[in-house]
Amino acid sequence: MMKLIADSGSTKTAWRLVDEKGQIHQIETQGFNPFFQDTEDILKILKQEFSGPEGIEIKAPEIYFYGAGCSSDARNKIVKDALEVFFKDAKVQVNHDLLAAARASCGHKAGMVAILGTGSNSCHYDGVQIVENVASLGFILGDEGSGASIGKTFIADYLNKEVPENIAQNFYKRYKLSKEDILEAVYKKPFPNRFLAQFAKFVYQNLKEQYMADLVTNSFNSFLDKHICKYSVHKELKLGVVGSVGFYFSNILRRVSDAKGVEIDNFIESPIAGLTLFHLDN
Repeated sequence: MMKLIADSGSTKTAWRLVDEKGQIHQIETQGFNPFFQDTEDILKILKQEFSGPEGIEIKAPEIYFYGAGCSSDARNKIVKDALEVFFKDAKVQVNHDLLAAARASCGHKAGMVAILGTGSNSCHYDGVQIVENVASLGFILGDEGSGASIGKTFIADYLNKEVPENIAQNFYKRYKLSKEDILEAVYKKPFPNRFLAQFAKFVYQNLKEQYMADLVTNSFNSFLDKHICKYSVHKELKLGVVGSVGFYFSNILRRVSDAKGVEIDNFIESPIAGLTLFHLDN
């Protein structure tokens, strides 16, 4: 039976279609998040990405969707309604991206899981389900350790002239952003979290600078203190890390984790491969 599996962050969605012969087809579209978008917004994205002369027509009787922001029945319904309208007659399941991360990094064994991408989140997973979750408060109040948080800290320091001069000059040469451009993108345009998260790449590319290394270290220290170390099992179970920020800054994250007695089991840039294997076996 054909299956369509999706892992969606706020920035992009990775899709895997398993056809009747067991062959796996890869598709990538823009992401969507029911915290920021309603059913009509999501349906519009689906139509843009999958319909029309350049789109891809997909018919799958089973759809397993995991997404950022899919943290309650009400928000899950926003996504499910859009998927059921677009993929007619399909049986749709919508779950949180935390469960996707847990299934991809832990499979059927117990562990702790961290998502470090555009945003951040974490949980304690018993091998079947999420049994504990320290609240993630989004990029304004939280998202410690995420791309949005790292980008927000860097941009604030840049605008406050607290970034070393050579870094500031390189940043302006690359992005040509004025203070007004930045404030408009953060306070007036949609998806300010994506805007801020894009600068984590610039931080990574200049990681040899002590200021950048300290910025990332402080962000990960905050994430471990506010999230992972609050789980009573944080020194007993291993931590699986999912997401591009955790993956590319793995050396710093491992040092911070080691100092706090947290053992990291694996780093996965994207959970979609492990998630696909999980559904092939279940």
